[in-house]
Amino acid sequence: MKTIYTLQAGEKLNKKQFLEYFEKKVRKTIRTNKLIGKREKILVACSGGKDSTTALYLLNKITKDNKNIKIEAIHNDPSIGTYSKINKNNIIKFCKQHNIPLHLTSFREEFGHSLCYIKDLLKEKEIRYKSCSICGVLRRYLLNKKAKELRATKLVTGHNMDDESQNIMMNIFQNHTEILPRLGPISGLKQTKGFIPRIKPLYFCTEEETKLYSKLNDFPVKYEKCPCRTDAYRKDIADMLDDFEKHHKATKSGIIQSFLKLLPTLKREEKGKVKRCKKCQEPSAGNICNTCKILDLIR
Repeated sequence: MKTIYTLQAGEKLNKKQFLEYFEKKVRKTIRTNKLIGKREKILVACSGGKDSTTALYLLNKITKDNKNIKIEAIHNDPSIGTYSKINKNNIIKFCKQHNIPLHLTSFREEFGHSLCYIKDLLKEKEIRYKSCSICGVLRRYLLNKKAKELRATKLVTGHNMDDESQNIMMNIFQNHTEILPRLGPISGLKQTKGFIPRIKPLYFCTEEETKLYSKLNDFPVKYEKCPCRTDAYRKDIADMLDDFEKHHKATKSGIIQSFLKLLPTLKREEKGKVKRCKKCQEPSAGNICNTCKILDLIR
């Protein structure tokens, strides 16, 4: 038996055992957190990377015999040069291979400019937003808008355990504690009109596990990080947690498990109400959403 992965408890797994272990973990996450109902139209947000491609593959596999659940994919192209072109071509290829409907949209189509051009326009006005901040705001807005247009009941993101532990620590470090109740396997505080619930089936899977699963299945994926990530606050947090994990095993798992114990209390104590942006009518924490603020600045 060729060992390809060793669990924290010391158990060694071969390829077949690892694939079964990974898929069982995702199925359990879906079941115990009630991520999928009896009748759904699920839209998977696919960047073309390993996480979202893995999430799409597994949801399609898990629900393939259920006629009451439809799985479709959506790809949002931020137009970051060759990097985006490769990712777009990869997800188109993958969806054709697995006969999954794919919806394509882009920053240029929706906002008139690529991500890099938007950042440069803001920089000319001495407004220094980081690429990841701009991309995150515009991407979330666009995904929610398109999910409503496509009448999706759930929107899937490929967030894994590493991503979520980073999210928790970022919001604590930056004193954005009001965001914490909206994290978890199902994003959001409650059923909010105009907001499509977001689910994270890879919530308890590590970055390492997801990458290995993707490679073992030979998914058409570009494994390099986004070239715009170099100035991201998230990168510093990720590097810090990776260093902790090397010296203190299960650090990220500990963050997740501790957070989930606190989450019910955080949700009960959350008193903020989701408003509607006065300009675009999308859900917003304030009177004007962050997307409209960015677009106003570049006009």
